[in-house]
Amino acid sequence: MKLTVLGCYAATPRTITNPTSQILEIRNHMFLIDCGEGTQVQLRKNKLKFSKINHVFISHLHGDHFYGLVGLISTFMLLNRQTDLHVYGPKGIKEIVLLQLRYSNSFTGYNLYFHELEAKTSEVVYEDEKVVVKTIPLKHRIYTNGFLFQEKVGDRKLDIDAVREYKIDACYYQKIKNGKDITLDDGTVIPNDELTFDPIKPKSYAFCSDTMYDESIVPLIQNADVLYHETTFLETEADKAEKTMHSTAKEAATIALKANVGQLILGHYSTRYANIELFREEATTIFPNTVLADDGKVFEYD
Repeated sequence: MKLTVLGCYAATPRTITNPTSQILEIRNHMFLIDCGEGTQVQLRKNKLKFSKINHVFISHLHGDHFYGLVGLISTFMLLNRQTDLHVYGPKGIKEIVLLQLRYSNSFTGYNLYFHELEAKTSEVVYEDEKVVVKTIPLKHRIYTNGFLFQEKVGDRKLDIDAVREYKIDACYYQKIKNGKDITLDDGTVIPNDELTFDPIKPKSYAFCSDTMYDESIVPLIQNADVLYHETTFLETEADKAEKTMHSTAKEAATIALKANVGQLILGHYSTRYANIELFREEATTIFPNTVLADDGKVFEYD
């Protein structure tokens, strides 16, 4: 699992910072999470292949989280994209994007699918044999979702020495990796756990964009390996956080602690702060395993 932060600052883009956008690479998928202005420039800077993005997840319809989307869609068109593109986001996102394309007389040469979200409870929005993606309902000034990305349990790992010892034909290897016992020609049953090792523990990533402090999300992200949680303000501006329905670093750390996550990544900093290290210092008093997102920063998890 690999996370590339393209942008992680609040409100307006600046020459030195970018609004929210991330790439999550997990089980051969490259998911784009939010798409603030400048996303495609950041993709190029970080040498990420546009063609590998087939699914875009938009948390909410504030500009710093999706104003880069129509530009990216148009660039895909100019690159002669043929692969389907799926966009998951709040109801209204289809109308907004298609209106811009219509009035600019721009039409995609690829299939563009919108999956508009309205549910106020968590729901599965994407699933295949390797990954499932669920919404995390958040509390902000407009309808907002975070997203939980979870790997599914993979095949068991073949103990090649054991299968050779029992002279098991290779045609049975997939059956063994699927967890099945094997019966030898003499009728002896070999339990699967004698032929395999446990699969790699599946990983999970919870993305919580703009939201006020909300403990109701804790059960949804419980034991996630990694949590990205917005921290627009420090505790000294807690009144502003409450008024604008954002969170402080202390509040994000409290959510991480209650949810027993493996690691907390902070982001969505207000540009009023010259030193983002202050966010980490505040959060680590509650949740020690806290790190800072920053534009272009990469996090890898084996």
